[in-house]
Amino acid sequence: MEMLHKNERFLEKLSTLTELNDPINPDLYIKYDVKRGLRNANGTGVLVGLTRIGDVVGYDISETGEKVPVPGRLMYRGYNVTDIVRDAEQNDQFCFEQCVYLLLFGELPTQKELDQFREFVGKCRVLPQNFTEDMILKAPSPDIMNKMARGVLASYSFDRHAEDRSVANILRQCIELISRFSTLAAYAYQARRRYIEEKSLYIHNPQQELSTAENFLHLIRPNSQYTKLEARILDLALILHAEHGGGNNSSLTVHVVSSADTDTYSAIAAAIGSLKGRRHGGANIRVVEMMDEIKANVKDWSNEAEITDYIHKIATKKAFDRTGLVYGMGHAVYTVSDPRTLLLREKAEQLAREKGRLDEFHLYRTIESVAPGLLMELHKSGKQICTNVDFYSGFIYSMLNIPRELFTPIFAISRIAGWSAHRIEELVAGGRIYRPAYKNVCEPRPYIPLKSRS
Repeated sequence: MEMLHKNERFLEKLSTLTELNDPINPDLYIKYDVKRGLRNANGTGVLVGLTRIGDVVGYDISETGEKVPVPGRLMYRGYNVTDIVRDAEQNDQFCFEQCVYLLLFGELPTQKELDQFREFVGKCRVLPQNFTEDMILKAPSPDIMNKMARGVLASYSFDRHAEDRSVANILRQCIELISRFSTLAAYAYQARRRYIEEKSLYIHNPQQELSTAENFLHLIRPNSQYTKLEARILDLALILHAEHGGGNNSSLTVHVVSSADTDTYSAIAAAIGSLKGRRHGGANIRVVEMMDEIKANVKDWSNEAEITDYIHKIATKKAFDRTGLVYGMGHAVYTVSDPRTLLLREKAEQLAREKGRLDEFHLYRTIESVAPGLLMELHKSGKQICTNVDFYSGFIYSMLNIPRELFTPIFAISRIAGWSAHRIEELVAGGRIYRPAYKNVCEPRPYIPLKSRS
């Protein structure tokens, strides 16, 4: 025990030393015009590449060259995602697999091509022999995203052509990973339940004929049962999270790592590490945690003034995590509206009605109504703020009885489609390793021999 405390004190001393010597004067970022976070001073992203895969539109350019905020548009290969979703609803089809096809191959499939692709994806869902026991169950992880990353890296060992960089082989690897992500996430969750939470373990075999959304619900539920509405809403969430341009952190990670000419499994595992972050894919959990506190402290969920008062406390660092962030509010590109939010909100209301949670839905709607204006006033900002996709996604998953540990993995199950498309695009059209500049601002110092140091 004494040795343990001694080690802790030693590490504390070293961490203090690190914190003392690593800070950089903020004025230097202005002096050298540093694009912190690869962003311009006005918050827009620095242009570092070109893509044909996805586009995030929050502004139009006027005849005078000015940026004009407009209702947000999310485009996949030039097609408006809202149109894709509406067409799927009219034809009563699950649509995530069609989006995967579109993102990978750049064009919409015919019904025959889509059926063939769905069949191929279904066949790839089964994990290699002994993979579940050796790579998942024997080493459970508290965080399922870490387990998924390990599963991706372990897949390298089961691939006889892991280092083949041909487009055909990389496409095969990507489709297999897209197919298996729902299985990896579900089994990692089961391992966590059994060995960390000491609950019952149930392993269902993936079903070839099911859509990705249906298969995931089948895998995570003890009785494998789900309603069509539940599966359709999860399918919608997968569609809306599948791609968001090349500049989001995890997709950029794929481009950066792929530009080094590494293997597919290393690139995708790196993207998972990025998506896990609370500033990226982990944000939907923060929304739900924030809402837990609001529901516990706001006595009357129909009282707009009481709700506004508590949002003000959160925004002024007097409540929740004291960061001043109101999670689910604001976006780097969207201003007037986030199209993903609008589509999810429709289904959230429908599901809340079925689940008897309309009071909670109306609480979300009130916050969505009052928070943007309150934040603009507090921050003295002229930029319009809208709710982003994270605001409703966690609420929807909770109504689907999906455990919080799986919220971010669901994001990965979807975004692997966009990551795969960006990996292939980088290899086909990139051609140069990413190498941005960093300026060293440490002053030269005369070296002091070891014996002379006190």
